Amino acid sequence: MNTRFQAKGTTAEIWLYDQIGESFWGDGISAKAFQKELTALGKVNTINLRINSPGGDVFDGLAIYNLLTQHPARVIVDVDGLAASIASVIAMAGDEVRMASNALMMIHNPHGMAAGDDREMERMAALLKQVKASLVDTYAASTSQQQAQIAAWMDDETWMSADTAVQNGFADEISAAQQVAASFRLLKDFKHTPAALLAQSAPDDARPARDMLAVRNAQLAQRLSALGVPQIGIRR
Repeated sequence: MNTRFQAKGTTAEIWLYDQIGESFWGDGISAKAFQKELTALGKVNTINLRINSPGGDVFDGLAIYNLLTQHPARVIVDVDGLAASIASVIAMAGDEVRMASNALMMIHNPHGMAAGDDREMERMAALLKQVKASLVDTYAASTSQQQAQIAAWMDDETWMSADTAVQNGFADEISAAQQVAASFRLLKDFKHTPAALLAQSAPDDARPARDMLAVRNAQLAQRLSALGVPQIGIRR
């Protein structure tokens, strides 16, 4: 796990340098693991959350966002490299959000998979619309942008530099550049990933060849079976 929690007196530091939600290979940070580590920090007045993440599971991400917003400590977020997809929602939990001058933030529509008849497809479409509405509300509450504008940015899969994120209200200030790698396989799932980020991504042969559809279906079935909602899954 590339997420680390450390408490120093009344201040805690969290490095969220991973995808959101546990992956098939066991990496990533689940909401359950995040909650356990957050509680173990004890009573702190300030949480410094540093983010370098491509996003991942929308429900794990929303749970982490809620854990942070409900925590009594003041949350200061630093986007060191990348806050993409649901990781950008987690960034909105900050009472103060700073972005390194060379960092990026990305927002887009939730994605999902479904298997079954037309009713399953309609149920998936309805669920995706419901999730998007929730995400739009979350961004709007943090940025003061109009919901229609946020929805349009999500439709387009919008990548924002630090300057643009501040202009649009997704960040409060720009900090010094950080030399942080963003080598995440999930970056290849996005439509408009900057070429510089793709160049940092792990090569296709970095792990043993696998049937990716089978892997995703296995992840999906396992998670949704636990939720009691078979054959539906959403990622961001």
